[in-house]
Amino acid sequence: MFHMGWFIAQGFGVHGWNQPWSGSIGTEWTKPDLYIDLARAIERAGFDYLMLEDGSLVPDSYGSSPEWFVRNAWMVPKNDPMPLVPLIGQATRHLGIVATMTTSFYPPFIGARLAATLDHLTEGRVGLNIVTAHNDRAAQNFGLDQHHEHDLRYEIADEWMDVAYKLWGSWAEGAVLRDEVSGAFADFTKVNPIDHVGRFFKSRGPLNTHPGPQGRPVICQAGGSPAGRSFAAKHADTILARFRSIDAARAFREDIHRLALSHGRDPSRIKILYMMSAVIDETDEGAMNRLEALKKGAARQAEYKLAFMSYASGKDFSKFDLDQPVPEIKTNAAQASTAALTRAAGAQKTLREIAMETASGGFDYVGSPDTVATQMGETMSAIGGDGFLVSHTLNRRTIAEFTDGLAPALRRRGLIRSAYSYPRFRDNLLEF
Repeated sequence: MFHMGWFIAQGFGVHGWNQPWSGSIGTEWTKPDLYIDLARAIERAGFDYLMLEDGSLVPDSYGSSPEWFVRNAWMVPKNDPMPLVPLIGQATRHLGIVATMTTSFYPPFIGARLAATLDHLTEGRVGLNIVTAHNDRAAQNFGLDQHHEHDLRYEIADEWMDVAYKLWGSWAEGAVLRDEVSGAFADFTKVNPIDHVGRFFKSRGPLNTHPGPQGRPVICQAGGSPAGRSFAAKHADTILARFRSIDAARAFREDIHRLALSHGRDPSRIKILYMMSAVIDETDEGAMNRLEALKKGAARQAEYKLAFMSYASGKDFSKFDLDQPVPEIKTNAAQASTAALTRAAGAQKTLREIAMETASGGFDYVGSPDTVATQMGETMSAIGGDGFLVSHTLNRRTIAEFTDGLAPALRRRGLIRSAYSYPRFRDNLLEF
């Protein structure tokens, strides 16, 4: 049995602008309805969580201008995902809800307080996707000329987590009394300052709200660089990973387990979910026909991939020769994502060939629900665990394909849960 999640790649933004099946996304994107529909559907299907990506910038890396990104509603506009969390929480009862928070621009006191508040509002179902942010344009919105050096960002994040842990623990167990006879709500002797003074942060504490039902939120992380892997192995409850091959995915899992042990953690308490996408139809033949149709439209999608490569790396891929192999890209931005985008397709492929590929960069499946379910089971068995994270264009058609088509086929094979055993996110995540 494995875990399932859904990665909302553009966060609280515009999904599938001017594409088939996107409905009235141009006016609907600012409303919570699509996300609530998704949450209810994947909860019905037994998923562990949904995760909302975020970013605080208007990109301008592709074509050295914001024109392409704004015109195509890609990564911009984007609303803050945090207000969506309690709305989704009200519409669901078991699903974990993970929102992105950056340690580079959120002070740890605000981050810890917000997370505790959301955990109360969702009755113990909130998670934080902890990121360091990678874009200079985002850094410039917060008073920096350019972002901190890549590995330094993880050093800052490590101390940020230390402060947050202390704040979540600043109300000791048993501090909240709720004693109506004596009139005491809490025992002040169990609510104490943390007096943290470190290299990057200084915080007196204590937190001015008591910890949520989980004590601390579920921590999600996606770092793929050496610094990112070490950070994830030290702090994460669940990790997002993107690999095309079973061997690479298995090696990543083994590396995370090794690093977790070096940090004194039990590796079995870290659930790695691998990005996946699927072209699904009633029959294998129908799915192959849909894939061929997607390939015919690859020229339109090629520019999206070039723009994404520019966004991830901070390098303008519109200036590269499309008919030459991609040179090695050194970047202070998203190093692991850049490497995956530029190297995974093969060093001898030209930029045009890479851009024209329809592959998602993760595990891609094609077929009927039964065929895809069988292939997913074989993949996960070969890797050794722990689950998949759907990364697919978000619209109501794809929601139905995965939750009403694929999920029942997975359940018939005993690959995903048929019911939730616990009311809280972390407990369900650690169930198997």
